[in-house]
Amino acid sequence: MSVRPASLLLAIVLGASCAGPAAARSSDRQQPMDIQAGHQTGTVDYSQPTTLSGGVKIVQGTLNIDADRAVISFKDGEASQAVLTGNQAVLRQQMDNGTPMTARADRIDYDMLADVVVLTGNYTVTTQRGSTSGQRLTYNLKSGQVDSGGEDGGRVKMRILPKSQRTQN
Repeated sequence: MSVRPASLLLAIVLGASCAGPAAARSSDRQQPMDIQAGHQTGTVDYSQPTTLSGGVKIVQGTLNIDADRAVISFKDGEASQAVLTGNQAVLRQQMDNGTPMTARADRIDYDMLADVVVLTGNYTVTTQRGSTSGQRLTYNLKSGQVDSGGEDGGRVKMRILPKSQRTQN
């Protein structure tokens, strides 16, 4: 399946949202994408969304995604939106500077046309520099704008580690 689920590009976004500038491994986008799932349903011409389920695993370079389900929508034959769900969909990726980034959420929406990623449901993003968690995080890839909230009376939580406590990889 030749999908460029730039949803996977969303890991790039998430790493940047956590306590400082760090870009996801830019060379990953030039790597082949390998997708495994227990089941796939969709149309050959991409006129309908493609649904992957049953332990979805996506690998592209240093990017690793695990989700219970992934739904990829198309517009004019190109991937336009990806929605990853599960008992915490998980994205792991190495940043350009070599440090790891992990993002977890009940739902991860990536609108590839608008270049906006939304993590909802108990999200946590962890990098070497610290972590952030809450109920909803929106990241605009074009502008770099991050907006997060606790939702329903919850709170956004952030932890920024002092330089002396950051692990080196």
